[in-house]
Amino acid sequence: MTAEAAPAAGVVRRGLILSALALIGLAGVFVLALGLTPVEARQGLAQKIFYLHVPAAWSALLAFSLVGIASALYLWLKDARLDRFAAASAEVGVVFSAVMLTTGPIWAKPIWGTWWTWDARLTLTLFVFFLFIGYLALRAAVHDPAERARFSAVVGILGMLLVPFVHLSVYLFRTLHPQPIVLKPSAPSLPPEMLTTLLVSTLVFTVLYLGFVTTRYGLALADEAREQARDSS
Repeated sequence: MTAEAAPAAGVVRRGLILSALALIGLAGVFVLALGLTPVEARQGLAQKIFYLHVPAAWSALLAFSLVGIASALYLWLKDARLDRFAAASAEVGVVFSAVMLTTGPIWAKPIWGTWWTWDARLTLTLFVFFLFIGYLALRAAVHDPAERARFSAVVGILGMLLVPFVHLSVYLFRTLHPQPIVLKPSAPSLPPEMLTTLLVSTLVFTVLYLGFVTTRYGLALADEAREQARDSS
């Protein structure tokens, strides 16, 4: 292993450890949600997907928000580490968005009677998902590192600006999607057992996000080290 690749290997190792711990925690969340948390009176067992869907949505929106923050800082500081982190966070955010957009319809079908409806929150969430798919496509299409970082930073900032509207859309528009029951001005509208399970799951998903981003950042660092070694040889 070259001297340049050694730090990258350490970052990847830390990311894999975090990811493994989070996956073990996720197994615990499944046991907690399915076996120990009460069944919701009106929705029945279908409501259990709530403990997967909501933390996935939280992680996706967290990831996209951090993409925008890192992108804005990159345009100011021109630090390649910020661009590298933004790219890693965008990839992980797209993965969590896919989980959110998959589990949502599975939950909606028995409750709403339809897999999908083009209401404000669902449509805006899908738009943000495709925007970051475009972000990743842009990064793949532009080969000059400086141009790639600059162009993608603009898209990342635009994506971040949409994140608050995803949360506020249920207040601004009429929608089938329920209003927030935790992130709201008043106290959470959940029984303590359900709230505990949700908070544990959210913590596990946050650690999983950190693990995935750290791993992806380390892999990008290793790719850059290999390219530098090849160019200098």
